[in-house]
Amino acid sequence: MIGEIAGITVSLFWSFGSVFFTIAGRRAGVLNLNAIRIAIAVGLLGATHLVLFRTLAPNANGAQWSYLALSGVIGLALGDLAYFGCLVTLGPRRGVLLLSTSPIFASVVGFLVLGEALGGWAILGIGVTIAGVLWVVLESEERSEERPLETKAKTTGVLLGVGGSACQGVGLVISKYGMLDAASDPGAPLNPLSAALIRMAVAAVVMWTVMALLRRHSEVRRVLNDRTAMGAMFGGAFFGPFLGVWLSMVAVTYTYAGVASTLMSLMPVMVIPIVWIHYRQRTTWRGFLGAAVAIVGIAVLFLA
Repeated sequence: MIGEIAGITVSLFWSFGSVFFTIAGRRAGVLNLNAIRIAIAVGLLGATHLVLFRTLAPNANGAQWSYLALSGVIGLALGDLAYFGCLVTLGPRRGVLLLSTSPIFASVVGFLVLGEALGGWAILGIGVTIAGVLWVVLESEERSEERPLETKAKTTGVLLGVGGSACQGVGLVISKYGMLDAASDPGAPLNPLSAALIRMAVAAVVMWTVMALLRRHSEVRRVLNDRTAMGAMFGGAFFGPFLGVWLSMVAVTYTYAGVASTLMSLMPVMVIPIVWIHYRQRTTWRGFLGAAVAIVGIAVLFLA
C-alpha cells in the first residue's frame, strides 16, 4: 500500500501548497509564480539528493534521462502552465473541476503504454472517487459569484484545463515508464527522488528559457524583493513541487498510474478542513457528502 498512501499524502501536501500559492499568485502573477516555485523546488530536491546520495547527479541511464525529461516538460512545464492559465480564465471552481479529469487520461495512457489493465473494482473505485471530487467542486455552484464568461474565453479556458489535465496524466505515465521500464536492471527502478529531480530540473530550464525570451527580468526582480510573496512561494514550493512531486514518483512506482493519479486528485476534498480553519469558510452538506463519497472510492481502491 506504499503507492496508495503516498498518493493520498500528495493530495494533502498539494492542498497545503494551494493556500500558499493563492497568496503568492495574487502578488507575483501566474508566470512568475510557476518559474520561481520550480526553481525553489529544484534547490530543495537537489540539496536533499546531495544529503541522501552524496551526489547532485541522479544515477540514471540515457533512456531514463530522456523519458523523465520529456515527462517534466509535458507534465510540469506545459501541464502546470496550462492549468494556471485555466484558473485565471475560468476561476478556481471550474479549473479544479477540469483538473479532476486527469486520472482518466492517466488510466487510458497507462493501459496503452504500460499495459496496466485495471480490474473491475479498481475502475469502480476510480469512478466513485472522481464522482466524490466532482461533487465537492460543484458544491459551490449555487453560491458561486464567478462572473459570466464570453464564449471565446470559456472555450479557451476549457481547452487549457483539459490540455493541462491531459499533460499531467500523460506526464505521470511517461515518468513511470522512465523510472521502471527504461531501467538497465528491471528489478532496480530509479529512485523516486532522483526521478523528481530530473523532471523538475528540466521543467525549470524550459520555464526560465521562456522567461528570458519574454524579457521578464524586471518582474522577477520585483517578486524576489517581495518578502510576503517569496515566503508564500517557498511554503507552496516545499509542500507542492518538492514533497508533493517527490511522493508522486513514489506513488506511481508502487501502484498503477490511474490509481495514483486518482488519489493525487483529492485536493478539493482535502482542502475543506484547511479553508475552514484558515479562511473560516464552511462547506455545505453537499460538500461533506461529496467528501464521504470520495473516501468510499478510496476504500474501494485500497481493497482492489
